[in-house]
Amino acid sequence: MLKLGSHTLQIPVVLAPMAGVTNAPFRSLCRQFGPGLVYVNEMVMATGLVLSSAKSQRLITFSPDEDLRSVQLYGSDPEMMGRAVAQLVANKAVDHIDLNFGCPAAKVTRKGGGAAVPLKKNLLRAIIRAAVSEGKKGGIPVTCKFRMGITDDLLTYLHTAEIAGEEGVAWVALHARTVEQHYAGQARWPAIATLKSHFPDLQVLGNGDIWDAHDAVKMMEQTGCDGVVVGRGCLGRPWLFRDLVNVFSGRDIQPTPLLGEVVDVMLQHARMLDAHATTALPGENIRGAKEFRKHAGWYLTGYPVGGEVRRRASNCSTVQELEELFEDVDRSIAIVEGGERFTRGHTNGPIKVALPPGYLDSLDDMVVPDDNNEMQLSGG
Repeated sequence: MLKLGSHTLQIPVVLAPMAGVTNAPFRSLCRQFGPGLVYVNEMVMATGLVLSSAKSQRLITFSPDEDLRSVQLYGSDPEMMGRAVAQLVANKAVDHIDLNFGCPAAKVTRKGGGAAVPLKKNLLRAIIRAAVSEGKKGGIPVTCKFRMGITDDLLTYLHTAEIAGEEGVAWVALHARTVEQHYAGQARWPAIATLKSHFPDLQVLGNGDIWDAHDAVKMMEQTGCDGVVVGRGCLGRPWLFRDLVNVFSGRDIQPTPLLGEVVDVMLQHARMLDAHATTALPGENIRGAKEFRKHAGWYLTGYPVGGEVRRRASNCSTVQELEELFEDVDRSIAIVEGGERFTRGHTNGPIKVALPPGYLDSLDDMVVPDDNNEMQLSGG
């Protein structure tokens, strides 16, 4: 069982925050299949919250039925991080805060944010301390997620976990890839085992290459980690959380849905996005349908529906167009053998890591990057 502040989690599964994906509609859909898990909102810029950015305010939208409201914050200024957490605590806006120290995006790392932060130990400690200190005032637990390091020659995950543990985080989550590796190749689960063996008293969660429910069990058995974080494996497959609940409860996993069931979930998801967009931005119902486009390809991965259906599904501008497209599909079509494990989402890598000029000259200096500039780059 995982402990998260006053919460005891019977099923050790967490939805990874994914930008543009894990918004309120997606989290609600996942909870329908797997209630009682931790579903983390998409990443929000700490400075954006402090400065009342309209986009940042929209990003922290939660559904009324969310009994454990989790949000991930990122930033590289300890003062801004502390103020953002204090604001969330004062407004009683969340029940759990996760800190992002693993984002590999060049627009973030080249400003010293995301996965670049752990290179600066003093800065890392100051950010975590600020968040944990403010979180404690409202009884809000803080966790953090990070990668193995920048490259194989610049591994940071052990000292990151050590500092996080010393500063009082509830758990750490390791995506077992480096920034340079990005999303290529296999996640290196032995690093998760190494992390847990170094810090047996710290709750350690593993992340990377959990494509089906049995992968989660294997990861915990092979690494000794305390739980798992699921990212790309649930894209277009929110029922993965039902499978995870079943496998950790000792029940059989249900067969992979036939196309008809998938289409029903797709339409439900599209309608939810439509309603969400209209609520957040009145008159923007078309935007909601367009946001579904990327999801359409993920849902249809592994199903032999033909290129024309895929193309049209990925170009629909309204929910009605989607409904008309799927009126005549063969609902009995099954996923191809092994289709559940087909990669969804990012696959690129290795990449050239972008860091600020001179950033590696002194790894102990607490150099605070320009968060305001970073916010502009990230669209915060």
